[in-house]
Amino acid sequence: MTVGQRTETRAYNVRVNHHIRAFRLVGGVLAAALVAAIAHTAAPGAAQSTGVRVRVSFPAALDAGRLDGRLLLMLSTDAQAEPRFQITDGAETQLVFGIDVDGLAPGTPAVIDAAAVGYPLASLRDVPPGTYTAQALLHRYETFRRADGHVVKLPMDRGEGQQWNLAPGNLYSTPAQVTIGRDSTVDITLDKVIPVIPPPPTTTYIRHERIRSAKLSAFWGRDMYIGAHVLVPEGFDAHPEARYPLMIDHGHFPYTFDGFREQPPDPTLAPDFSARFNMRGYNRYQQQAAHDFYKEWTSRDFPRVLVIQIQHPTPFYDDSYAVNSANAGPWGDAIVEELIPHIEQKYRGIGQGWARFMYGGSTGGWEALAAQVFYPEAFNGAYAACPDPIDFRAYTVVNLYEDRNAYHVDGTWKKTPRPGHRNWLGHVSATLEEMNPRELALGSKTRSGQQWDVWEATYSPVGADGYPKRIWDKVTGTIDTDVAAYWREHYDLVHIMQRDWEKGLGQKLVGKVNLYVGDMDNYYLNNAVYLAEDFLRATTTPWFAGEITYGDRAEHCWNGDPVRPNYASRLRYHQMFIPKAVVRMEKTAPKGADLTSWRYGR
Repeated sequence: MTVGQRTETRAYNVRVNHHIRAFRLVGGVLAAALVAAIAHTAAPGAAQSTGVRVRVSFPAALDAGRLDGRLLLMLSTDAQAEPRFQITDGAETQLVFGIDVDGLAPGTPAVIDAAAVGYPLASLRDVPPGTYTAQALLHRYETFRRADGHVVKLPMDRGEGQQWNLAPGNLYSTPAQVTIGRDSTVDITLDKVIPVIPPPPTTTYIRHERIRSAKLSAFWGRDMYIGAHVLVPEGFDAHPEARYPLMIDHGHFPYTFDGFREQPPDPTLAPDFSARFNMRGYNRYQQQAAHDFYKEWTSRDFPRVLVIQIQHPTPFYDDSYAVNSANAGPWGDAIVEELIPHIEQKYRGIGQGWARFMYGGSTGGWEALAAQVFYPEAFNGAYAACPDPIDFRAYTVVNLYEDRNAYHVDGTWKKTPRPGHRNWLGHVSATLEEMNPRELALGSKTRSGQQWDVWEATYSPVGADGYPKRIWDKVTGTIDTDVAAYWREHYDLVHIMQRDWEKGLGQKLVGKVNLYVGDMDNYYLNNAVYLAEDFLRATTTPWFAGEITYGDRAEHCWNGDPVRPNYASRLRYHQMFIPKAVVRMEKTAPKGADLTSWRYGR
């Protein structure tokens, strides 16, 4: 059986099992007859239909040579945007089907057929006959020869932050109308190349740094870089004697320093609509909030500090999660031991742990807490808002150590799907069983560049094939208990704190652990914070002496602001946490520390 046949058979089994569950209530004899009919008409390899075949090729004129990567076919019935921008976890998603290609030559078609992995329909065979807008895209892979001896093919970031539909150098087709029949062949030509992204401009306040990391280059077997956008304080150039505290705003890949705008909002900007906040013109509101921060930043009373946002995309995701990883490499060490010293030396940072702080939300919240736990003396505080799961007993809604299946709560007579995304009223828009097949369609072997795959790439041991070991089977949801045990000892932050608290870690973390989350977080991230609170508030040797607060009915990514609504507070991380950090620094700085050179202009 080929890889494609195995994939198709697994998808077929999932569909049959779905129908079996649906027909359980019909009755024994009738249910058996119905299931038999499904198996007769839909089994892989059945002679009744060859199904749809889509042949995708690219011309020699693109000068691309032989290419490796993930070839994606998108089909859409929504004319509002290109199909490549319409693949989501929500109900509005359109269709995508994916296959791996190795050494695809110009003019040679790759065939996407019923064996391709699909989302939300499992196979092209399931697509109803009709007219669709079709678009194909080849997400290009590069071959890495890592220091651990493994040779792997992965997508290298090219300045876009690991976005398959925006990555420069990817080939894609002009959207076109196609007719899909029961047995039809469609030809698509990849006729376009996504262009290079220009570097962001340097301004009076925003500078850009990019350095070669010796640690990462050694791991990946090629030059690897890490960068940062540096927001310098008012008066930076006029006060060369000043030495500054460093604030690290962790989060997803930033093109430039995010949330800072020197100009007033663009009066010609057409207002958009935010369905999440039920708010028209949220794009204008965001620009105003960024401009308001600029005015505060340059005001007389705002603290004079350095703030950086790090660019650390990996071949798996738009950032590294700021920790060392068996699959992604020593990103934690690269940030702490290479990037931060470089920034502090060039931009006159104080350069000591008591004068370094971290904050962030979601991915950035997890990173801030993780870096504080793994490098406890390198930083003086972490303000972690809506962090990704910090306790794997609440890996969103899955207990990795006790549950057998990630997709269902299994009972004797029924299977209840586990939710994946909700709104502030608890209305569910996606289940875990729906979210993971999207990633499987976008990339095999943990290569989708999406959320569940990056957790796997960061936390898992390396598999025999050089790719991350699966925490659960992407098709069935069955959890691998051995992988879960590895995760627990290496990346379960609450477990690690609890395990090592009285061994000396707790003393190094006193006052440094601060958690904020909405109690209706869209991804159920509040669940893990509850477990963290159970441990931290019960521990008295020593007392953790930090903050843990919850936002009533607040969604992702509430940051602890007790006054402003979620749509406003999520845009004010700098104003929320920098003053908190300065207060703590004043209380904890060692005798003789520089608390004055950076306090000019007040």
